[in-house]
Amino acid sequence: MKNSSKQALELSRRRFLLGTGAVGATALLSGLWSKSVLAQAISQALPQFTVLRPAQKGILTGAHWGAFEAIVENGRMIATQPVKDDPYPNELIEMAPYQVHADNRVKYPMVRKSWLEGGPGSRTELRGRDEWVRVSWDKATELVAGEISRIQRDHGPQAIHAGSYGWKSVGLFHNCRTLLQRMMNLSGGFLGYAGDYSTGAAQVIMSHVVGSMEVYEQQTAWPNVIENSQLVVLWGCNPMITLKNSWNMPDHYGQAGFAALKEKGTRVISIDPLHNDSAQFLNAEWIAPRPYTDSALLLGVAHTLLTEKLHNPDFLNTYTVGFDKFAAYLLGKEDNQPKTAEWAADISGVSADEIRTLARDMAKQRTMIMSGWGIQRQHHGEQQHWLLVTVAAMLGQIGQPGGGFGFSYHYSSGGSPTAKGGILSGISAGNAPKNSPTPIPVARIADCLANPGKTIDFNGSKITYPDVKMVYVAGGNPFHHHQDTNNLVKAWQRPETIVVNEPYWTATAKHADIVLPATTSYEHNDLEMGGDYSQLYVFPMHQCVQPQHESRNDFDIFAAISERLGVGEAFTEGKDETQWLKSMYDDMQIQARAARVALPLFDMFWNSNNYVRFPVPQANTQWVRFADFRENPLLNPLGTPSGKIEIHSDAIAKMNYADCQGIPTWMPPHEWYRGPEAAQYPLSLNTAHPINRLHSQLDNTPLRKKYAVADREAIAINTEDAQKRGITDGDLVRAFNSRGQILVGAIVTNDVRPGVVRISEGAWFDPADPSKPGSICKNGNINCLTFDIGSSSLAQGNCGHMAQLEIEKYQGPVLKNTAHQVPAGA
Repeated sequence: MKNSSKQALELSRRRFLLGTGAVGATALLSGLWSKSVLAQAISQALPQFTVLRPAQKGILTGAHWGAFEAIVENGRMIATQPVKDDPYPNELIEMAPYQVHADNRVKYPMVRKSWLEGGPGSRTELRGRDEWVRVSWDKATELVAGEISRIQRDHGPQAIHAGSYGWKSVGLFHNCRTLLQRMMNLSGGFLGYAGDYSTGAAQVIMSHVVGSMEVYEQQTAWPNVIENSQLVVLWGCNPMITLKNSWNMPDHYGQAGFAALKEKGTRVISIDPLHNDSAQFLNAEWIAPRPYTDSALLLGVAHTLLTEKLHNPDFLNTYTVGFDKFAAYLLGKEDNQPKTAEWAADISGVSADEIRTLARDMAKQRTMIMSGWGIQRQHHGEQQHWLLVTVAAMLGQIGQPGGGFGFSYHYSSGGSPTAKGGILSGISAGNAPKNSPTPIPVARIADCLANPGKTIDFNGSKITYPDVKMVYVAGGNPFHHHQDTNNLVKAWQRPETIVVNEPYWTATAKHADIVLPATTSYEHNDLEMGGDYSQLYVFPMHQCVQPQHESRNDFDIFAAISERLGVGEAFTEGKDETQWLKSMYDDMQIQARAARVALPLFDMFWNSNNYVRFPVPQANTQWVRFADFRENPLLNPLGTPSGKIEIHSDAIAKMNYADCQGIPTWMPPHEWYRGPEAAQYPLSLNTAHPINRLHSQLDNTPLRKKYAVADREAIAINTEDAQKRGITDGDLVRAFNSRGQILVGAIVTNDVRPGVVRISEGAWFDPADPSKPGSICKNGNINCLTFDIGSSSLAQGNCGHMAQLEIEKYQGPVLKNTAHQVPAGA
């Protein structure tokens, strides 16, 4: 062996084994040793780090739907394969090559022709149908920086909305939303947002009821549930579908958990207007209430528990406050309407016998209620989750093994046992300037744009909308996630300038003034955690291919604009991509060392094409949510004013909101089957999460062939409803109401209850004639039909899960779907 090789191997043993000497080793690795010697040192040292897992044959990277290895040939990504220990991989990862090489990539910096010729505010009614002009990157960054400077100077930070909400690509460094906010904070501030579209109503009400958002909390660990739960109630969720994805990279532990329940034969009840994929997979019993009536159904269950003395008074007295007021409401002492099973049956369409049986079954065995979020994306959506907690409290099983409730079992694998190691932290958005405006509720953005000066209630305070002159979107797609799309089109015309960073020509990009081409996550380097709740993995996201066309990564885009704004050095802190990634890893490595988990130095880790899988302590596999609170509520109080579960909230009661009172109640929603709209629009909408994409992501890939019907978004229609309208399987259907119309393809089935239709959210907006308001969307964007009001004065969450509509067999001319085409000039 050559002397240099001996030295290298000695270096691997001496300096890498415990992950110490990071600064010195980086210099040694970067320049002293040849690649062959370095590779030999790494191969000798890596077996010492037992938490490392190697790639099999590709380049490690990942997405919201899983970590995977990219197969690259001649500079093109041609295939993928899941990492070896993914317990439940899905086919969404196979779309990565199509994402990189999509026909509708934004290839160059583009400016809307009328805006470029006439300046800010010119011909805003042409957004979505104007021509585009290619400009250089220098010109594009000059225009964007100039607008930020002008509006900051003339109108202040409240005039720039840079909230940029949405499912940005994974990666903790190239986090476009954080990078945008970092730049805006350094350059004077911006108008941000509060809450989110996913859980807007639930996260606010839960903070009052149990003292935390709860919807994003770790759940009782899956091994504990599998061992101890005798009955699992899935209330308004389809976890085998939604668990394909996560906010970071999924560990896919949740699907394995449900598979284990199935294998064990645990009884499962699915409460949903649809006999969904998860219910079918689990052989679950199906209870199908009418849409938007969950609160009434829960009150019928609660009334049965109370009047049949199936509730747990000791738990209620010890761990909750306000049950007496709620019991009085159940018994109808003030409104003379007891909330009996018969009363609930009349509203919900579930028989009184079924309601009583459900209550009795939950009371007589260890029951875990697993709820989804769709039921709170409704008018009065706060009530459903408040009532779920109340029913769980009446059962008295909260904090016991396998019992209680959980609101994230269907999302990012809540309940996946927490690992022991380190946590990666991404780049920071920094501190907001002192004059920064009050954020607005995220789902009120169209209302804000259209109505400057309007004041609304929000969680006990008043918020007045500013006059927004500029909108900057990065990593989001408002034309997918916001309700009442045709109303949004009008509101979107008010700002003077709209800037979008995007890899693709989405509807939001088409409705912008300046579009900057951003790389996909496969065209730059990054780091990401795997397992949102388990914190199980650390994945290197290696650049798989070169940036396509003239696209740039998010950090470089914002660094260039920041430089023109005079804050470039503060934005980058003098570090490039590699230096930022190293600092993130080094901080995480220090935490891992404290947890007695050995990791190699950054350079070794990065060059090895390995990922990290941290160990899971045995005790964490049996963790029970609220167990500490149940054991000693005085020493382990909740974050509520009383320290207990608040079935009655004094704080909410003092807000005096007519649409959200001090106890959970039933209130008829804005639209439902008994509302005045139902005479003209008798069908109730369910906007399920799509099966083969993540919201609007991947709609422009070949996976469409698996779900599109006649090249449109599908609509599931009950056989009886289809027969009444002369609709057969595969027909083109026009779905419509007073807000808009869409073209969809029929799936006729008995897996949806009569009077209900299901159209998944996420289809890209594609109006047949953009110059005509309300023109039919040729691709089936369901938000053309949903309404845009807040869930209540308390949370102002969105109501995207509901609407009344009618359908008919489409008889018009054949309309080509152009949702994924590039606009003129691009």
